[in-house]
Amino acid sequence: MELSADPFAALRADCASCDALCCRVPAFSRSTDFAIDKPAGRACPNLLADHRCGIHADLRTSGFTGCTVYDCFGAGQQVTRVAPDDAQDVFPIMRDLHELLWYLTEAERVPGAEAVRADVVALRAETERLTERLAEAGARTVDVHAHRRKVNTVLLAVSTRVRGRGVDHRGADLVGARLRGANLRDASLRGAHLIGADLREADLRGADVIGADLRGADLRGADLTGALFLIQSQVDSARGDARTRLPTTVRSPRHWGWAGIVTARSAWGR
Repeated sequence: MELSADPFAALRADCASCDALCCRVPAFSRSTDFAIDKPAGRACPNLLADHRCGIHADLRTSGFTGCTVYDCFGAGQQVTRVAPDDAQDVFPIMRDLHELLWYLTEAERVPGAEAVRADVVALRAETERLTERLAEAGARTVDVHAHRRKVNTVLLAVSTRVRGRGVDHRGADLVGARLRGANLRDASLRGAHLIGADLREADLRGADVIGADLRGADLRGADLTGALFLIQSQVDSARGDARTRLPTTVRSPRHWGWAGIVTARSAWGR
């Protein structure tokens, strides 16, 4: 199987090729993440005529932190290209399918999961067919919830094989937990609530963090080398520093500061 230099290229947001769908289609409510209420289908008042954000450089200080951690996984430019007139219905489901494609693309490349790789490849192909059907026939033809359950079963199988006997904290309430220096290597943190948790210098190598809520978590000095299913929005919502080690599939956020940020040379190096 020949792999491209960047297998995630089509799943990375290209805002220059999108009609600002993330600023128009979703709804959001006034909260710590958003300074205002915005109904679905209405353009954000900060959106300019050329589809650029008028406060992009100041989103965090202007009360729009939620915008800084949003990732469409490339669904925006896809819907803009193939179904612009049906964006309100198609975009949310396309975004969900693209997120699943991201996880499956990663799972296809994880060492140690060869026994289930054929299932991963087949599901990835099925997911791509669903995106094509969605673009052609509309949202009503795709049951994304049922498909997500199928994908999750296979991703869990990948995680179990790769992590071995790592500790299980699936869905755990670890809000504000004091986990500085904790050994969480190969742990399952699937869906764990880690809001505001102290994970400084924690060993998270090979941990499964799919769906983990890392908002405000302190990852300074933490090692996430080879962390399974870590996505950019999770990293963007957390705190880190120059000592934080990340897989190559994600980048250090601008608000962490650029100098000295460490990115593992291999996403799966241990």
